Amino acid sequence: MSEQQAVSTGNESGASDFIREIINEDIRQGKYLPHQIRTRFPPEPNGYLHIGHVKAICIDFDIAAEYGGRCNLRMDDTNPGKEDIEYVNAIEEDIKWLGYQWDGPTKFASDYFPQMYEYALTMIKLGLAYVDDQSAEEIRQNRGTLTVPGQESPYRQRSVAENLDLFTRMKDGEFPDGSKVLRAKIDMSSPNINMRDPVMYRILHQPHHRTGSEWCIYPMYDWAHGLEDAIEGITHSLCTLEFENHRPLYDWFLEPLPVHRPQQIEFSRLSLNYTITSKRKLLRLVQERHVSGWDDPRMPTICGMRRRGYTPESLRTFVKQVGITKFTGITDASVLENCLREDLNQRAARYMAVLRPLKVCITNYPEGQIDWLDAVNNPERPEDGTRKIPFGRNIYIDQDDFREVPPPKYFRLAPGAEVRLRWGYFITCQEVIKDADGQVCELRCTYDPETRGGTAPDGRKVRGTIHWVEASHAVTASVRLYDRLFSKENPDDCEEGQDFCDNLNPDSLTVLTDCKLESSLAELPPETRVQFERVGYFCSDRYEHQPGQPVFNRTVSLKDTWAKIEKKHA
Repeated sequence: MSEQQAVSTGNESGASDFIREIINEDIRQGKYLPHQIRTRFPPEPNGYLHIGHVKAICIDFDIAAEYGGRCNLRMDDTNPGKEDIEYVNAIEEDIKWLGYQWDGPTKFASDYFPQMYEYALTMIKLGLAYVDDQSAEEIRQNRGTLTVPGQESPYRQRSVAENLDLFTRMKDGEFPDGSKVLRAKIDMSSPNINMRDPVMYRILHQPHHRTGSEWCIYPMYDWAHGLEDAIEGITHSLCTLEFENHRPLYDWFLEPLPVHRPQQIEFSRLSLNYTITSKRKLLRLVQERHVSGWDDPRMPTICGMRRRGYTPESLRTFVKQVGITKFTGITDASVLENCLREDLNQRAARYMAVLRPLKVCITNYPEGQIDWLDAVNNPERPEDGTRKIPFGRNIYIDQDDFREVPPPKYFRLAPGAEVRLRWGYFITCQEVIKDADGQVCELRCTYDPETRGGTAPDGRKVRGTIHWVEASHAVTASVRLYDRLFSKENPDDCEEGQDFCDNLNPDSLTVLTDCKLESSLAELPPETRVQFERVGYFCSDRYEHQPGQPVFNRTVSLKDTWAKIEKKHA
């Protein structure tokens, strides 16, 4: 799309995809003015939003904003047995956290129950709907298959008067659950099975989280969806591809009614490898305690990703990179993680943290003396300045940064070897202390006082640089190392007799309780994202991190370690 076209249609971003092309054409033909474009995000409040929803949210809200239009948030609360106000509140919070604000108050399908009921009466009067006494199993059996047409219900030819009477009595609570349904009268031989007299209403004597016991009949999604869009004046109803075969039904329901006609447009849903986004399966993970809850940082839920340390910006960038297509595919999780790394690299302050501490005594450094060194907060943002970090006789380094018998090309600390302490001095290992079990428990080293800041006056080169924390000022923290929840690229790829839970990654969570951190990390507020130098990106836990009792979650490693694993096994 040219710049001139983007201006003429109101799409100031200049972005182009098949959805925007449809909207641009509608505007060029005078069907709508740019500011009249209206979309909606319609989640069912029966669970928490996940990464798949992020794509839909971004598409709905961004497209409306680009044209100066509006986007509604509407809860599809037509199934009272599975829905709860807890999910409503969580959905609202997640969308706001992503950086979006919907138009007006949150809307609900239940707001329109009276209108839907009246429109159902209209359909009956037009001879386009009837009350069926068949059971759900009978309806399923008589629906036919892709190659066999369905069989008409023996109740299909009921009179308009009888159908009106029965439907009214259904509403008034006269009949038990499952005894009757209202069905559309379309075509039982249609090649599109969705058009074979679909159910419009079923009887459910269950209280609703908003309407209480006011209703005992509830609309089915296909009947409710189009009407909700029409009542709200939605211009473009954006759905994922599984609703493509439902579009003829969407249009058929609206055609005879005196309502606005939205256009349904389908796009491919977001699927990630090593990830499950089925609400049913996610709920099972929670209920069976494979995870600690919906907001477990290993979960692909928005609240889980937020707690892990994902940023709204990284998720929005990821959606733009994935793009909008009609092609079903699976996106590599590394694409999402790289978006996160790039964002955190710009915004995350650097600190030093030793996750598996090994004590080091600098034998030629005076006891009780502290030297305050300058450390850069973020090399990507010079305006963030520097901070002071203490250096003393006793420090901690990571166990992985020492080898008593170093392998080839090992440039970290070893007996007789010299390394650079980040922002500090050169040190040389002189002695190795072991405990009663023969495990290394302490190193005795010397430092070169002429190498402050990490350079030697005589010009000698040191290839290894390691991180460290001064012992007397260090704080002890719990650090949770999160990894991918599933060990298989396709979690549903199971052996006979197994299911996706058998593919859970046993190493998806490692908890370290004796980590040594810079003291200032303990004073950071919850949900602060930082980089532990040479280790990875971490986030102070949203709920458990407290001043003096730090708890950090690993958000993502500095490099894609899974790429190495997959390459090794290829």
